[in-house]
Amino acid sequence: MSACVKKFAMLVLSAIFFAAGTRGQKPELDAEGHPWWQHAVFYEIYPRSFADGNNDGIGDLNGITSKLDYLKNLGADAIWITPCFPSPQVDFGYDVSDYEAIDPMYGTMADFDRLSAESKKRNIRVILDFVVNHTSDQHKWFLDSKSSRTSAHRDWYIWRDGKGDGQPPNNWLSTFGLSAWKYDPTTKQHYYHYFYPEQPDLNWRNPAVERAMFDTTRFWYKRGVSGFRLDAVDTLYEDPALKDNPPAPGIDKFGRPNTEEKYNKKLPEIHGALQRLRKVADEYNAVLIGETWTSDVSQLKEYYGNHNDELQLPMDLLLNGLPFSGQAYRKHVAAMDSAGGWPVYVITNHDMTRSYTRYADGEHNDEIAKLMAAFYLTLRGTAIMYYGEELGMENNDPKSRDEVQDPVGKLSWPTDKGRDGERTPMQWTDGKNAGFTQGKPWLPVPPSAKTHNVATEEKDPNSIFSVYKKVLSLRHTEPALLEGDYVSVNNDDPNVYSYLRRYKNEAFLVVLNFSNAKQTTKFDLAPLGFAAGHAKPALASGASAADGKNLTLEPFGFYIEKLTK
Repeated sequence: MSACVKKFAMLVLSAIFFAAGTRGQKPELDAEGHPWWQHAVFYEIYPRSFADGNNDGIGDLNGITSKLDYLKNLGADAIWITPCFPSPQVDFGYDVSDYEAIDPMYGTMADFDRLSAESKKRNIRVILDFVVNHTSDQHKWFLDSKSSRTSAHRDWYIWRDGKGDGQPPNNWLSTFGLSAWKYDPTTKQHYYHYFYPEQPDLNWRNPAVERAMFDTTRFWYKRGVSGFRLDAVDTLYEDPALKDNPPAPGIDKFGRPNTEEKYNKKLPEIHGALQRLRKVADEYNAVLIGETWTSDVSQLKEYYGNHNDELQLPMDLLLNGLPFSGQAYRKHVAAMDSAGGWPVYVITNHDMTRSYTRYADGEHNDEIAKLMAAFYLTLRGTAIMYYGEELGMENNDPKSRDEVQDPVGKLSWPTDKGRDGERTPMQWTDGKNAGFTQGKPWLPVPPSAKTHNVATEEKDPNSIFSVYKKVLSLRHTEPALLEGDYVSVNNDDPNVYSYLRRYKNEAFLVVLNFSNAKQTTKFDLAPLGFAAGHAKPALASGASAADGKNLTLEPFGFYIEKLTK
């Protein structure tokens, strides 16, 4: 074979391998047969607030790229970026006007490609937020849809006649405080919006909508994206007969009588759509993370699919509504661990009060933050962090309605102050604007940035950041924390929640004091095959072992040790 022919053959083979790497590839499995996402630590980034690369006061993609070494050093395996697509920003990016571009405030497609390439160099995967339920009212599909009743995209959204006298088609309510219907005088019909009027719901019963949305995921998979977090999946389908929702007791935060969202939420058709979306994801070895609000673990189980063919990672958001109690967490984790799917734990995100603020008691705030890290990052399952959580960032809620930027807060003030408080700039230093920007930040930086910031906490071996980094290092390197099963121990202790993560001849004992008083506890692990003489402390905060069997924990202290048979 000539040199030219050999070279041509190599080019052909390279092209074949490249194609295999982007579509139809086999799942990447570890030594135990687990896919890449099962042991990954995901880190949610709100791009407006993470790092400002051009000092205009708003974070951007180049800012994120500049902080990838920080994320790698911390222990993040994947970054989930909330919407960075073109948008009028009515709901700060969750009103998408173009699914296949980057909003200029965040940069360019070239900036995204650079972020993707630099992430790949560091073994960090990129996950994008996919707003599947609705578009912006400025999206080209909707602009065409509302142009006439016979337009090509008319049936891509949900248009209906009203009941007469200006009344909407039914009693459905927007979750953001308004009617769920808006009248369009041009075509003399109402369109449905579960969120803001500027966020019209897509008609997922139209196969053309489904095809277009699936093609959007392919567009990003081909650019190196490793999966999507699916926004508001519960609201994809509505009852085609538009039956009124039945009344429910009480009033909501907007002062409206409650209704049971029986006919516009959690319809069974959702699962068929998720199964089909999963088939596309499987072509690219990608992961689907679900925003799955449920009332119990049995509902959460449905989103995995009967054959684990829907979402790989439906988020456990129930944890955040539980009492701060070892007993409550023990019961919940037991239910999650036995539910049949791979658990996904989250303690804070862009839509809820930051965990530091939510769990704080005013006296042991930092200790509680460390305790929560030792808790949810050592469980069997996937963890999803939120930017700044590892520093102990706290909520910085608006002090008056005039300061509110989130439309939810403007509509419901003061009952609900909106979500600005949990979306404030990342705290990099104790300097101007916490090192986030040289311009005026889009949201104010809280005073706690002087003490709770990356530069300060990196130097302190006892900081919240240091605890997070150490726990994540254990999680990444210890087989028992990666592969081990979960066994709760000392189940009658009302204050101290303890469990083992067991794998072959090793285990980790995790002991967590969820009380504001000093606690002493002891363990007999011999029946489980682990004698006290083969224990080695791994990480502790506010804990001391008196005689090798008895363990004393300060208020909200924790203790982690490695056991060997």
